This record gives sequence, structure tokens and C-alpha cells, in this order.
Amino acid sequence: MDTGEPQVSSGAMWQMTNAVRHYPWGSRTVIPELLGQPSPADQPHAELWMGAHPGEPSVLSDGRALDKAIAAEPEVMLGAAARHRFGDRLPFLMKVLAADKPLSLQAHPTTAQAEVGFAAEEAAGVPLDDPMRTFKDPYHKPEILLAITPVEALCGFRPLVESLHCLAKLQLTELLPTVAALAHGGLRTAIPQLLALSERRQESLVSAVAEKAASFVAKHDPEFINTYRWAENLAEAYPGDPGVVISLMCNHLTLAPGEAVFLPAGNLHAYLSGAGVEVMASSDNVLRGGLTSKHVDLAALIEVLDFTDGKVPVIHPVLGPGGLRYPTPVDDFDLTRVQVDVDPGVLTTAGPQVVLCAEGDAVLTGADGDLTLRKGESAFVPAGQAVTARGPAVLYRATTALR
Repeated sequence: MDTGEPQVSSGAMWQMTNAVRHYPWGSRTVIPELLGQPSPADQPHAELWMGAHPGEPSVLSDGRALDKAIAAEPEVMLGAAARHRFGDRLPFLMKVLAADKPLSLQAHPTTAQAEVGFAAEEAAGVPLDDPMRTFKDPYHKPEILLAITPVEALCGFRPLVESLHCLAKLQLTELLPTVAALAHGGLRTAIPQLLALSERRQESLVSAVAEKAASFVAKHDPEFINTYRWAENLAEAYPGDPGVVISLMCNHLTLAPGEAVFLPAGNLHAYLSGAGVEVMASSDNVLRGGLTSKHVDLAALIEVLDFTDGKVPVIHPVLGPGGLRYPTPVDDFDLTRVQVDVDPGVLTTAGPQVVLCAEGDAVLTGADGDLTLRKGESAFVPAGQAVTARGPAVLYRATTALR
């Protein structure tokens, strides 16, 4: 039966037009340079979105929004396995993230938590665009960030003994209740205690922490120097914000280009600086815990936070189909860095693909012919399409991890 919609051929693939989000923390150079636009730009370019998220879907070269194209032919676009597992939606979203200033401290829910929270706010009639809304959809949001420049981040809670030492070293009377809470009740007691302080006490505490941290930095004391330096900087940007004190209890992570970090549900994190390719489950659920002027839902945050302490592993790639693969423990997404030369390399996978050309020019070849991607351009390839790529070029390819 003729539905009036374009039918996908066995060799179809499309170049995509993608949206840029202009958050204040974004870089004025990284994304504009990737896209071949004037740099520095006249406003921050924080995120380039590539995917079918309904909040900012990519547009295919035939004029259709990707989410609408998938809804019209889900089996062809997604493949039977992805459709069975995730429904009639692309389960992942790829971004280029470029931060000149720190993002908020935040965490993301599990699927079960997202379903309950979303249903409750829907039942309460809270509009999706209400700034007080916490759950935007019923999906979890694990994510991976692969550094393309050096990246600094706060990621998960550092070992408890380190946090105690980091706080106690400041020798501040104002910190004694937090140190006591941490020593006797652990992070699950100390973090809510901090977030529940009155505004006046938060301001006094953060000011004292920033001043004392600055004194250690000025003395070039190497122990915790990056942690203290960032506490000083964050207090200047967010005076009185308890996230400054929480940052002292977080792992400070530095990623070199080519290294990655995986952030599971409940992980408290904040990207501080740098740029990377980010792939996540297609969700917009963000629960903030500080370093922000936006809404902080304390009860919901405490409910989703994972208070486990310990070091966070850096992900190094393994050789996989098509290139260097960055393995994660979820099946919503899979990220591969593909370096191709003049000889064709195979990109075929069972699932749908989003392919970004980050360097050089790439020619994708399918049964219907060639599609050329220049630096900053991207394409959507439906599930199971036989595709090769030649360069020289560097590509980032997101697909599902279903096998």
C-alpha cells in the first residue's frame, strides 16, 4: 500500500543537517572550526546534536526530520533487533561537546527511576518546558565522552579516605560538620547535609573553602592542587554554591585526546573544560546538584545518586570492526573511531549508524552510490546497509551495541 512516504532502498543513506546548542559554557572556536564557519563565533557553540532526539532531530538531505523518517519505516531504518529492544526510536544520540567553562554538577537516572519520575510529573500536569520539570522522558541516560582535545572533568566520588583528607587539610571550622558527617555516615550523609544548608551558611562555607584552597594553590602545594585550583575557580563563577564543596569529594579526571570515560546512571559528574565526541542513550534527563543557576531538585537528586566511592577508569580503545572501539556495558550505543585511507574500509553493521567526519574528506559507498562527507559533516545509515568508506579521513561512528 502506498503511504505517501518515501521508501528506503537497500542502499540508501543521507547526509544530515544538525542543530547547534548555544549554552553559555560553550566554546566559540571548536564547533565553528569543525563546521568550517568563522572562528571565533559571535556566541558560544556548546553542543552539536546528531540523531533523532525529538528536542533537536537532525534533518536528512531529503528534507525529513530523522525522528519522522524513523517513525515512517522503523523496521527498515532501525533493524529488527534494535526495534525489538528499544521500540520505534533511535536509542542513541551523538554530540560534539565543547566546553570553555564548567558544566553543572549532574547525574542521570536509571530506566526504572526515569519511568517513575516521568509518570509522576505527567500525572501532576507539569509542562515539559517548565524550568522546574525534572524528568523530560522515561529513559535512562548513560553516556561516553571521547576526548578530542584535553578534557578535565569531575567524575564520581573519590575514595572516601581521600575525600576526608582533602577536606580536613583545609582546617576550616566551617567544614567540621561536613567532615563529621562524612566520617560517620559516609557520602550518603555528607552530600544531603551540604545541600540542605541555609543559603547564608552555604555562602559562608564556600567563601571560606575558596579562600583556603587559593592559599594552598599560591604555595604550590602539590597535594590536591588541581582540586583546590578548580574549587577556587568554581567559587568565583558560582559564589555560595555547595557544588564547590562537593567538587572536593569528586575524582578529578584528565583525559588525553583518544581517551574516554563512561558515565553510568547515578554518577555525579561535571565537565570542566575541553572538547569531545559524546554518545549517550537518547534522553534529556538531567538532575543537577550544583554549579548552576537552574533548578536543583534535591529529593530527586539524592534518589538517583550513586554514592559508591572509588576511582573511575579511563577507557582505552580496543580493535573492533571498522576501527578503534570504545566498549561500554550498555547496549543502547557503541562508539568507534574509524581512520580510513584511500583504500575502502567496511562500515557495515547490523544496527543503524550515525557517522561524523571529523578530519579530511570521506566517501561513503553503498548500493545506491557515493556520499561525500567533508569535515564537520555527518550521515545517517539505516540498519544493515552495506557501506564502505575511503579517505583519507577520521570518522566517528555511533551505532547500537546489540550483537
